[in-house]
Amino acid sequence: MSFPNKQGVVDRLETAAKARSEMLARFRARPSADDPVVLARQSARRAVVDARDARTAERTAQRQAELERAAALAEAERLAEIERKHAEQLAAQERAKALQAEQKLQRDARYLARKAKAQKKR
Repeated sequence: MSFPNKQGVVDRLETAAKARSEMLARFRARPSADDPVVLARQSARRAVVDARDARTAERTAQRQAELERAAALAEAERLAEIERKHAEQLAAQERAKALQAEQKLQRDARYLARKAKAQKKR
């Protein structure tokens, strides 16, 4: 088997072992959990998360308030429509009563005219 960079199996195994030991050294050089730098980084992340949660809660509250305003507006419009229809019905009833009263007056006038005409003939 031909390798383009002329490395043999031993060279590749040595390179892999060196890489593993470097990774282990980086891991061991990592600061502990109670290190002030780590604690500061954690508190900064926590502050970012808390701020994000606060903004999310605020947006949710705004959406809820907008939905409540829209529902209240729709309810007010529905009640106004009911009141308008009720007022139209009352007006129609009043017009019907007035028309009936006018028709009764006309009918009574015709009746009296007929009666007066009948009495003139006698």
